[in-house]
Amino acid sequence: MGWLLALLILLVAAAAPFLLERRRPVAGQGRRAAQAGEHRIGEPGARTLCRWHGPVKGPVALCIHGLTTPQPAWDPLVPHLTRMGFRVLTYDLPGRGGSEPQGGAQSTGFFLAQLDALLEAQGVDHCDLVIGYSMGGVIGTAFAADAPHRVGRLLLLAPAGLGLALPRWQAFARDVPLLGDWLMLGIGRMMMRRGFRRAAAAEGAPPGVREAQLAALGRGGFLPAVLSSLRHCLAEDGSEGHARLAAAGVPLMAIWGGEDAVIPKTALGRLAQINRKARQEVIEGAGHGLPYTHSEAIAAELRGFLREL
Repeated sequence: MGWLLALLILLVAAAAPFLLERRRPVAGQGRRAAQAGEHRIGEPGARTLCRWHGPVKGPVALCIHGLTTPQPAWDPLVPHLTRMGFRVLTYDLPGRGGSEPQGGAQSTGFFLAQLDALLEAQGVDHCDLVIGYSMGGVIGTAFAADAPHRVGRLLLLAPAGLGLALPRWQAFARDVPLLGDWLMLGIGRMMMRRGFRRAAAAEGAPPGVREAQLAALGRGGFLPAVLSSLRHCLAEDGSEGHARLAAAGVPLMAIWGGEDAVIPKTALGRLAQINRKARQEVIEGAGHGLPYTHSEAIAAELRGFLREL
């Protein structure tokens, strides 16, 4: 009887994280009424939350956020963009913020399909400026490389795709099927909560960003989305996309944090080798949260980038 009890306890422990995940409210569903400027596009089960900022008419700036940073990550930078005259479009990736989780491997192609549907629904044929932050840099680079005629300029902030440093537990979860899923659902919330708070304290993240990240941990679909992105989009080598981008001649500026613990400094050198025309800047003392910790410095660099022919 003792071994049966032990087996039962083991089975319950193995199943518990998956059962609890299924009981959590799903990201994007049962959400409050939309605020001014917000739109939910797509069919139920795959709807995307987006928001327009700034003037009704003007050049379009598209902002693509990172692995765990939904739309509030852009709040400090958006006012700078609108003052430059941009009509800014922000949106949430599947399973983040107000966008519903979607089935399928979250590869770069997966995210491009969501972006294509979003732009079609919003009637956007051309983006004068695409800004990609962290994992959003992978998506933005692939979008510009696949359709260079649709992108005027590309700005990458602490972009992934050319190197990534992960905590050991995340690397294990990424690399080990099933057991990694159990680990992500079992301790991922606790570990990521600690990480969010630690990063917010170190980098001075505004409350809105921290609160959005912590709120996401209570929703179903968020951790599976993060894990799927780690296993697919962030596991892909972005050098080929950057090579195609360079060949297409799309103007590119990349801004890096001098104290970024997520993106290794070797990424800067890799980009310089692939695209010798890329403009690169380093903000000394900055960590990984560039769009919400150093928006003024980014805006200053962007103004110079926009003046270039």
